[in-house]
Amino acid sequence: MIRLDPQILKSLKEKVYKLPMQPGVYIMKDKNNTVIYVGKAKKLKNRVSSYFRAIDHHLPKVYKMVQNVVDFDYIVTDSEFEALVLECSLIKLHNPKYNILLKDDKGYSYIKITNEPFPRIVSDKNHLDDGSEYIGPYMSGFVVNQTVDEVNKVFQLPTCSRKFPAEFGKGRPCLNYHMKLCMGLCQGKVTREEYAEIIAQAKNYIHNGGDLAEDLTRKMEECAEKLEFEKAARYRDRLMAIKKIGDKQKVIFSKVENQDVLGFVATDHNSVCSMLIFRGGRLVDKQDYLLGEPSALDEMRREFIAQYYTTPDRIPPLVTMDGEVADQELLAGLLSDRLGRKVTIHIPQRGDQVRLVEMALKNCAQTLSHETDKTGREIAALDELAKTLGMETPPSYIEAYDISNFGSTTKVAGMVVFENGKPLRSAYKKFTIKTVEGTDDYASMQEVIGRRLARYEQEKDTGRGFGRLPDLILLDGGQGHLNAVQPILDAFGLKVPMYGMVKDDRHRTRAIASDGGEISIAAHKRAFNLVTAIQDEVHRFSITYSRSKHRKSGLESVLTGIPGIGKTRAAALYRHFKTVKAISAAAEEELLVVPGMTRPAAEAVYGYFHPAESTPE
Repeated sequence: MIRLDPQILKSLKEKVYKLPMQPGVYIMKDKNNTVIYVGKAKKLKNRVSSYFRAIDHHLPKVYKMVQNVVDFDYIVTDSEFEALVLECSLIKLHNPKYNILLKDDKGYSYIKITNEPFPRIVSDKNHLDDGSEYIGPYMSGFVVNQTVDEVNKVFQLPTCSRKFPAEFGKGRPCLNYHMKLCMGLCQGKVTREEYAEIIAQAKNYIHNGGDLAEDLTRKMEECAEKLEFEKAARYRDRLMAIKKIGDKQKVIFSKVENQDVLGFVATDHNSVCSMLIFRGGRLVDKQDYLLGEPSALDEMRREFIAQYYTTPDRIPPLVTMDGEVADQELLAGLLSDRLGRKVTIHIPQRGDQVRLVEMALKNCAQTLSHETDKTGREIAALDELAKTLGMETPPSYIEAYDISNFGSTTKVAGMVVFENGKPLRSAYKKFTIKTVEGTDDYASMQEVIGRRLARYEQEKDTGRGFGRLPDLILLDGGQGHLNAVQPILDAFGLKVPMYGMVKDDRHRTRAIASDGGEISIAAHKRAFNLVTAIQDEVHRFSITYSRSKHRKSGLESVLTGIPGIGKTRAAALYRHFKTVKAISAAAEEELLVVPGMTRPAAEAVYGYFHPAESTPE
């Protein structure tokens, strides 16, 4: 529960009551009078009052912030746009704890040409006094690594660990040589002068990019005229490699010369933004920013844009986003004002721009995976599932339920748990349906969910097992299952997102059922694969339990037909021997070892499976 002092809360509400219904900026402060959050509002009274209503229903980040609020100030402005500008200025001034913090993951990087008779081109984080030539520094390690990889491929430079010229002619050339990714320096056929010329061309390529093509063409033609065809062929190969790389860049990125592409991914306790920076139609940089605890995604995007694009040199004419941005038109106006020309904030729905957003999200998830125990794939899947279902944050703790019937006698349910996109088998639970007659899946699901939530009420102080509430409940079924179970959830006063997993005629995942109909997830590959895995796992778990219980029930019916063997002894025998065959093969003394068995009972069981042979008269 909220730990905010009742007197402080009362004082804050009284102050809120006096706020005007005008645009402005509000400044939250803690007990030390330190600014912990700055926000802007279209109507100050409505916005600020929302923090102190239904406090327990806030997102975790907002919840923590409100707990620490002791007082607040506010500044009234003439327009919402002025409020946005003022908010940016105050955040920059105070660097409040609960506003997003733009912490990047970078140090400086260099392109290094090693000090060797036959130099290598590599990336390095340090500038050492080792006689090597360093190009840089660069803010982006991503760009440096990409450039080094590209240069080595274009000029077929060696990337192996061999030492030259000491290892000339020793051993066969590696796979890179046969794949035409390396000139085969190890064969000793390239002179030091020729290699120096290639390194000079590579340095020129690093500095000037594709401008090298004209020079290489001229040299190729000169060699051809001199009948130096082998040398001309090497120039030709370099030209083709440069053209191939250039064409690849043009195909993907030529439609917009200058733009930034932003993706945002959040977990329970962290969030990150990945930014792909395109200039001149090429990807020139990638930047990752750790944003701390997540807030609502549309607000997080708004706050990031407002804080990051503070100077004209950072602002491109197009900012492409992965989702809705709060105050999008206001932000576009603010950036346009700062740049001095029109800036568009775009949310693509199809085509190449969607592919770029997906690339940003993939990098985003990968970066966040380093801060958690999740893989980038799992983070991306959970994030995509959250967006598909309209959830503010990805569900880290998911419970799924399935009913399994074997006739009208064996009715069970299975509950599986996925935490951070992975099965948490220690949390799986089995249920035997106790109150439902016949094969009524709806009533059975009602019973199971009711029992699970009742256990939550009993154990919620522990925060473990049934005492932990899931972020998302998935039912193996459609709209009917949701309609049956939702009243149970409402009766407990709990707000947990709940959806059905709908199968097609071939028993494969087809869609997600919601209270508003079905949501197709086939187009969302990562979310689709995750839901399919959950549905398959809960079905496997419940049907396995159902079959086991059915076998046990059949065994008990066989054993309970033996005089002196009731359900308790039958169950004990089953637990001890596991199969009917093992029980039938057991000697009397082995049967006596089973808890609850007596000599007469053991004799009866043994006699049942080993009837005495009839003696002829």
